[in-house]
Amino acid sequence: MTDWTGRRWWLVGASDGLGLALAQRMSRAGCDLVLSARDPDRLAAAAAGLPRPARAVVCDVADRADVERAAAEVGQVDGMVFLAGVYWPMRAQDWDAAKVEAMCNVNLTGCARTVGSVLPGMVARNAGHIVITGSLAGFRGLPGAVGYGASKAGCMSLAETLHVDLRGSGVKVQLVNPGFVRTRLTDLNQFSMPQIMEPEAAAEAIFAHMQTRRFALSFPAPFAWAFRLAQFLPQPLYDRVFGTPKPAA
Repeated sequence: MTDWTGRRWWLVGASDGLGLALAQRMSRAGCDLVLSARDPDRLAAAAAGLPRPARAVVCDVADRADVERAAAEVGQVDGMVFLAGVYWPMRAQDWDAAKVEAMCNVNLTGCARTVGSVLPGMVARNAGHIVITGSLAGFRGLPGAVGYGASKAGCMSLAETLHVDLRGSGVKVQLVNPGFVRTRLTDLNQFSMPQIMEPEAAAEAIFAHMQTRRFALSFPAPFAWAFRLAQFLPQPLYDRVFGTPKPAA
């Protein structure tokens, strides 16, 4: 069992939803936390509500200068979890350039920015732990997931590359791919969300994974199995199972 007492962790995207639920779980375990998000009021309230004292450092992951400023303020950490994300359900036919760019900039490039702000120090010390949040939506293209699916697929690939590059070093890299988690983002969906989880249950699954040596966790089962198996379907069959039906001629 990992002793988390006194471990210093930076949680990026932790003012509400899954990020806040994970912060609460890690705080109860004894971690010294630094929470970051864009909204200063919501962030301060999140930090004040934790079992243990925590720092709040405002950070906009879409702004490289702001990430660098926040990282300098945060200082050396034992680990970082990237949970920041934006989402709008969107079909290709309804392309909104500003929203697509925001999803890519925050979810993927923002992840690269924040990971890049702590990784060199961890590599130099041969010690550290990075957890990146992907999504079941990142395994293969899904209807109505323009921008979001691509950004999460990029996060998953980034985590895989970091893992293989750093394997055998003292820097541990893990990936978590949740399904539907009840947050203000999934509240935007107007379709059925199988096996939707409460943030606290999803946070418990992530924290349990962080205590293992395994690289990736996709959950909840059996919902996650469908996405994993879909990777092996031939494209015509995948289109019939997961794709949007063709319009009538």
